[in-house]
Amino acid sequence: MADQVQFARMNGLGNKILVVDMRGRKDRVAPRAAIALNADPATQFDQIMAIHDPKAAGTDAWIDIINSDGSMAQACGNGTRCVVQALATETGKKAFLFHTVAGLLEAEEHEDGTISVDMGSPRFGWRDIPLAEEFHDTSRIELQIGPIDDPVLHSPSVASMGNPHAIFWVEDDVWSYDLGRFGPLLENHPIFPERANISIAHVRSRNEMDLRTWERGTGLTLACGSAACAATVSGARTGRADRTVTVNVPGGPLLIEWRESDDHVIMTGPAEWEWSGTLDPATGAFQRDDAANGESGARAL
Repeated sequence: MADQVQFARMNGLGNKILVVDMRGRKDRVAPRAAIALNADPATQFDQIMAIHDPKAAGTDAWIDIINSDGSMAQACGNGTRCVVQALATETGKKAFLFHTVAGLLEAEEHEDGTISVDMGSPRFGWRDIPLAEEFHDTSRIELQIGPIDDPVLHSPSVASMGNPHAIFWVEDDVWSYDLGRFGPLLENHPIFPERANISIAHVRSRNEMDLRTWERGTGLTLACGSAACAATVSGARTGRADRTVTVNVPGGPLLIEWRESDDHVIMTGPAEWEWSGTLDPATGAFQRDDAANGESGARAL
């Protein structure tokens, strides 16, 4: 088996993504390869989206989602948009059905180049998120950072979008909080047995909010699509916002709709191709394509 596979460096609103073509192979991108790729500034990433041959009839691909620490993730909406753009350019198709550990993901590229991903239904049960102890109402749980009589952050809404999320609601600018310091403490809090993505959200209006996220296994990122979805459903669930919201993440806006008709959450936003190359999925050794230098625009893998 050849050691090298094709990959593309892409981004979804600045969320750094490596799309790796593992089709036709039985191996997977190794954790040590992911760690090595993340250690190089040229290939530093937030998530790897590894495209494998489909495991179920009627699906287009199986996707492994890998964090920068080598751990596996269940969902990455921004990365899914990058996969759609790459495969749409390759095949001419516009609609796709992907299989992940979190279930099936439907996605579609629109005429304007934006891409919608059906992130499925949110889950709010404490076992489903999961939490380490029982909470009957997960729209507000007992968790805080700071002095008990004057906490900096407190009472987050928690939900699962295939991966666990905690949303802390704040009145001030989301940039006024040291999420880089609080994030790892909260991610690894004992209440989250599988760790959690930690977000700070400020509601501007019924249809707009600002969001910053510390991503589980990755750290601070410019965009986290599943966190934007979790914030939208939690905002609607607590009466803070409507079911269709523009979520301003550091990389730009995402449009999130929590549909009443089927309970599914639809995320719409852009994807951008940067450059391509080949890599060894066992070690992370890579080589950049010469043709990629200085080029931009959608490309096939």
